[in-house]
Amino acid sequence: MPRFCFLPSQLRHAMSKQYLTAALLLAAVSGLGQAMAQQRLLPLDKVQSGLAFTGPEILELQADDFANPALPYMDKGTKLWSQAAGKSDKSCESCHGEINSGMKGVAARYPAIDKPSGKLLNLEDRIRNCRTKQQKAADWPLESDELLAVSLFVTSASNGMPIQADIEGKAKSHFENGQKIFMTRQGQMNMSCTQCHDQRYGIKLYTDRLSQGQPNAYPAYRIEWQRLASLERRLRFCYNGVRAEVPPWGHGVMRDISLYLMWRAQGLNIEVPSVRK
Repeated sequence: MPRFCFLPSQLRHAMSKQYLTAALLLAAVSGLGQAMAQQRLLPLDKVQSGLAFTGPEILELQADDFANPALPYMDKGTKLWSQAAGKSDKSCESCHGEINSGMKGVAARYPAIDKPSGKLLNLEDRIRNCRTKQQKAADWPLESDELLAVSLFVTSASNGMPIQADIEGKAKSHFENGQKIFMTRQGQMNMSCTQCHDQRYGIKLYTDRLSQGQPNAYPAYRIEWQRLASLERRLRFCYNGVRAEVPPWGHGVMRDISLYLMWRAQGLNIEVPSVRK
């Protein structure tokens, strides 16, 4: 996802040189048939975590078991997991058990289709559903500290496990829509996600290098926001970056893009608690 609202001269030059190639590529993608709907623009052997594009200070901060700024959220999530809530007077642990057994591998499979509703849900949606329907407790708003803390704690049970996005069955149309959005130019800057993250990752912009926009480290603590943030918030930031209309919080479009990104990231492992600029 593009991060800046203004393009430095080196990126403008790179884009002008590759304009024809990019235009042909995007035209080809827009005409993909069913057999080619899952074709990769970023080969599996080229997939890299965002850590590959960051500096040593972030690497050290993420690896520090005491200084990592995401750790207080982990502590909060641990407490909330075992805390009884709502009219049911049950905790998450009451149903799902100890986190590393009951939730192992779960985060690696989201977003996923919810069988009762047929909707595509991300992990935060699932947690909110459990809280309101099973615990019969007050909802946690999207991007609230409580929701992100529990989401991070649940995701930690899949730490080091490979992403396994399911894009078949009812998930297929969501995947295809997410792929289409990723490839489509948007906003006043007329840019698409693929232009930065498939075609120009590694290019240095000011003090940072463009990453591949991989989702395997979310929820992540972002230094620029001084807090833990969801993948949806990062996507909204990118919409703002290209000056496009931002979908409402919780919109299905965000779930579709997230599913495509998780499929695109297969080959990477879940990586939390993570730190990003």
